Order: sequence, then C-alpha cells, then structure tokens
Amino acid sequence: MTSGSDAPMTSDTDDAGWMRVALGLAQRSLGRAWPNPAVGCVLVAAGRVVGRGWTRNGGRPHAETVALAMAGPLARGATAYVTLEPCAHTGLTPPCADALIAAGVARVVAPIVDPDPRVNGKGLAVLQAAGIEVATGCLAAEAAALNTGFLSRIARGRPSLTLKLATSLDGRIATGAGESRWITGPAARRDVHRMRAQTDAVLVGAGTARSDDPHLDVRDIAGIDAHPVRIVVSGALALPRSGHLGQTAARIPLWLCHHHEAEAGRRKAWTDQGATLIEIPFQADGQLDLSAMFQRLGERGLTRVLCEGGGRLSGALLGADLVDEVVTYTAGLVLGEEAVASVGAMNVTALALVPRFRLTDQRRIGDDVRTRWSRR
Repeated sequence: MTSGSDAPMTSDTDDAGWMRVALGLAQRSLGRAWPNPAVGCVLVAAGRVVGRGWTRNGGRPHAETVALAMAGPLARGATAYVTLEPCAHTGLTPPCADALIAAGVARVVAPIVDPDPRVNGKGLAVLQAAGIEVATGCLAAEAAALNTGFLSRIARGRPSLTLKLATSLDGRIATGAGESRWITGPAARRDVHRMRAQTDAVLVGAGTARSDDPHLDVRDIAGIDAHPVRIVVSGALALPRSGHLGQTAARIPLWLCHHHEAEAGRRKAWTDQGATLIEIPFQADGQLDLSAMFQRLGERGLTRVLCEGGGRLSGALLGADLVDEVVTYTAGLVLGEEAVASVGAMNVTALALVPRFRLTDQRRIGDDVRTRWSRR
C-alpha cells in the first residue's frame, strides 16, 4: 500500500536494506519488550541515518520515540523505517503516529499492520491523512517472523511456544540413572542462553525443577541485564523452596502453575518466598489444562515462551498442539533404550494426528548440531 506525496522516492532495494537495519534493532527488544511488540525504527535523510531506536525494557519508550529524540530537527523530511505499524492510540505513552507527524517525517515504511484492535490500520491512516507517504509490505515475512509471539498473543490469546530439546543421537536426554550433565557441549549451552535472552519466559516441568535444580536465567552473555520469567508447571506445588529457583524468586520472577487442590500452606510459603501463583483448571482426564494455562500466560502479557523440558511436559505440550517451533541440539553419542526419552507419552493413535514441522535452519554449534523446525 502506498500513497503519494512530494517526498523523493526511494528504491525498493534501499527500502529493503534500511528495513533490515530496523529489524536488527528490533531484535534487541526480544525478551524485554513484552507485553508490547519488539520494534525497531531507523530515520534516514539524504541516504544517512539521523535517528534510530528500539523498544525499551517493559515496552516503553517505543522505538519511534527513541529514534525521533535522537534525530531532533533532522527528522523533518526523513523516511522512517519502522518494523511494525506505528501506534495510533494513547496508552501509557502518546501515539507514535502523531509523533512522526509532529516531527515532519515525509515518508513511513512499515512492513506489516499491527493487528492490535487499538491500532490495526489506524496508525497508517492517520499518517496518510497528514500527507505522509506510506509504504507497506517491505520484508513483511521477516517482520512477522520476528514478532511471531506478539502476533500470536493478539490473534490466539496466547504466547508462541518454542520447545528446546538437547539430546543424544537416539533422542535421549539422560542416562537410565538420570545423569544429564552434560549431553551437549559448551557452545550449545551458550547458544541456549542466547535463546533465553530473547524470550519472555522459560518453562519447565516439576520433575525437571526437582531433579536438575536449574537456574533458568541468562549467564555468560555480554551486555545482557535482564532475565526471562521462570515458569514451573507443578500442580501440587511440591517443589523444594531451598533450590535455585526458590532462593532467587524475590529477585528474578518465578511463576508457578498449579491446580486448585494445591495445599494452602504450600501456596502461602511460595507466595511469601516471592513467587507468583497461577491456578490452572483440570481437563476432563484429570491433567492440567495446558491450553488454558497458555491463555492465562497470554493474559499476563507474555508473547514468547521457551520450554526446556522435561520429557513428560514436552509430550503433553505436543499432544495439546501448543508447540509452534522445535529447536533441537543433537550431540554425537548414543545412550540406548534404557536412557530417558526426550519426549514423554503423547498417546498417538495415527500419524495423521501428529503435528508436523518443517525444517527452517540447520547448523553446527561447536561439536553439536542445531536444527530449527516450524509448524507447518
């Protein structure tokens, strides 16, 4: 979509190049901007950058606001490359569309419309009504992929879910005796920390929390000053409060998803320790309703969740058709039938009912191989 103005035209190649710069800036917001989308903005005048910005922690200030503040008067007559339609509503901050108009920007390139009902085309319409040239569609697929979690929360009411599996060649995550440290190498483990740094929350089951005593934070990544929310699915809240998660609950957010039968004493103890409790209903089969759980997580603003196990939870999430992406790290060893499987029971009765994924990326990470698979 375009609308005319007296502003000089820019080639499609230039637009794609500058939009890639804006998308790179938006990536810096992943895992930090929720409940808002991760947005990048580049202001270009006479072929050079006069302002740039990305959504800051907690979703404010917005990328356009940061870029306009940097550009000052140089924004007049510039082209703004924004990775998502500028907002047109007044929330905790004024509308970005109005800020772009007030700054005298001549042209706005936004790859996709913001589906939030408060925006959904209104921002572009406001810009056009002010005589600003508007172009959409440039690198739209890339922009949608970057904000897949935000788009999921708006369209489906729940965050997107990536399932991470670190396994042997035969798909095992621990020996029969329970030894799992370490199947993959240090390079793969650092890569997982980079994934955590770009996600809103890390999810594990109660078994993993008890057996591994995980931290689920971000370590050894330069420049990272924030950690994801740690989420544990523990119906009865039968978790040791003396572990790493419990001891850091007051400092790094810890959310515990439980059923209504969890003992009042355990609820109080965890609340006193700093954890946030989220009650989840049962399904007809007596298991926690994971679909309802993800709706509750969406209501709390999460857009991207990374599940790191264990096998029972992984199987349940796949069986509930909640997994949007699978990332595997495969190490060069074989553990055999007696070892622990990476995915628990799914009650598969026919291949036609199994969720299928398509390979989107494969590369070597140290001595291991990482693959990415997206839902078809």
